[in-house]
Amino acid sequence: MKKFLQSLLELWKQLGLNQRVSLVVAALAVVAGLITVVLWSRRPDYQLLYARLSEKDAASIIGQLQTQNIPHIVTAGGTAVQVPSDQVYKLRMDLASKGLPSGDGVGFEIFDKGQFGLSDFVQRTNYLRAVQGELARTIMQLQGVRAARVMIVQPENRLLLTDQSVKSTASVFVDVGGKRLETDQVNAIRHLVANAVQGLAPDQVAVVDNRGHVLSEELKQDPTLGTASSQIRYRQQVEDYFAKKVETMLAAVIGPGNAVVRVSAEIDTEAVAITEERFDPEGQVVRTQTVTEDTSSSAESRSAGGVVGVSANVPEKNPGTEAARPVSNTEQSRKNRSTTYEINRTTLNTTRNPGSVKNLTAAVFVAPRLAAPAAAGAAPGEPQRRSAEELNALRQLVVNALGLKIPAGQSLDTVVSLQETPFQSAEEIPAQIAAIEQENRWQGWIEAGSRWIAVVAAAAVFLVFWRMLRRQKPEPVPIEVLSLSPEAATRSLPTSNGVTPDLLNELIRQKPANIGVALRDWVSASSTKN
Repeated sequence: MKKFLQSLLELWKQLGLNQRVSLVVAALAVVAGLITVVLWSRRPDYQLLYARLSEKDAASIIGQLQTQNIPHIVTAGGTAVQVPSDQVYKLRMDLASKGLPSGDGVGFEIFDKGQFGLSDFVQRTNYLRAVQGELARTIMQLQGVRAARVMIVQPENRLLLTDQSVKSTASVFVDVGGKRLETDQVNAIRHLVANAVQGLAPDQVAVVDNRGHVLSEELKQDPTLGTASSQIRYRQQVEDYFAKKVETMLAAVIGPGNAVVRVSAEIDTEAVAITEERFDPEGQVVRTQTVTEDTSSSAESRSAGGVVGVSANVPEKNPGTEAARPVSNTEQSRKNRSTTYEINRTTLNTTRNPGSVKNLTAAVFVAPRLAAPAAAGAAPGEPQRRSAEELNALRQLVVNALGLKIPAGQSLDTVVSLQETPFQSAEEIPAQIAAIEQENRWQGWIEAGSRWIAVVAAAAVFLVFWRMLRRQKPEPVPIEVLSLSPEAATRSLPTSNGVTPDLLNELIRQKPANIGVALRDWVSASSTKN
């Protein structure tokens, strides 16, 4: 160690001023880099504790962390807090026990404190706020939902309502980040809000995500199948029902997982209204009957007396003859009968709603049958193909399960396509899972080793630089020959290396630049002889 330090000292003495400055600066840079890398590697791994916090919640959480002396980082403009990764879950439970974060809205805790003198409007408004806050908190518990807000609109509570068509509506805003909610989750949000508000239907709940997509538009119930989305959704439901029906039946026959069934349905989406009138001339009935009867009588007779008046006092030409005077008497009778008949008429009104299944086709894949093991406890043998009769029998089972009626002269293959093909072995799945786990393990080792790569690289650079400095040796600078005066030459004393004090003084006076080289050669020569 002593010789090593002595060699370092000698090397330092041999370097010039510029080389010494460069070496010091390079050493300081390397040391600073090593210190920075070590500090960075020892820096704790921070992970997200909460994000998208309100100012009130962020201040409360930071106050709790400062009270417990827990290191933390505030990012995203003060709306996100990061803590060491080994304390994330513990802090979440501790803060949850203290009601943090409380969220943007308020719940039913608004009624914890009694307030007297509030009007009915304020009470109803507080109740609506409480319902909205509780629903938002519940929705945020769903997987994939980072934040949620609920807005409910209810008609005014009046004694006499002028507009009966006004109904309750609701809007739900969900923040899912860059992900997308499944259809079942959106439908669950709609029914959750609808069942929590009186008089609210699921179709009156609109769900919107943070990307501006209306997620509930395609889930509205359309009994008339008037829109394309409702037709596709209804068709998918019908196809899934029949496919599951056939697949569960085949699973009990050939084993679970050995059959894949897909059904295609042709749906009638037209609404038809039929009005039919039928007349039966044989089935006559009397509708009205009118009977009219008229009776009239008249009688005529002769009278012997004269006629009263002037004519009776006038003499006649034949006095001996007396004229006879007739008297009429008439009788008349009339009957009239009017009968109206109604023909039997039948009116039939038939309304056929859309949604009837016009046609079904199915595609079925079945796995080959495994041969029985040769001995008890042995592994199953090689797969065996089924015969054509067995495949036809399975095809007929599918046809009967779907309730299909095959027209005469049409083959079953045109309606139900059944093929036997080998499936992916279940033993390959664990191998794929093991490969994924191995890849994740290597990824963890790489992440852990990346922290020390910088340290190793800095140390390697320092060693290379050190070896280069050791290999580099200063070039000898020849001393210029100077002309000495006779007095200096006579006063010079003989020495082992030919240098006298007078000569040295003369060299310093005439050429100061050569003194450093001369001293270095002198010292090196003395050390070599010793």
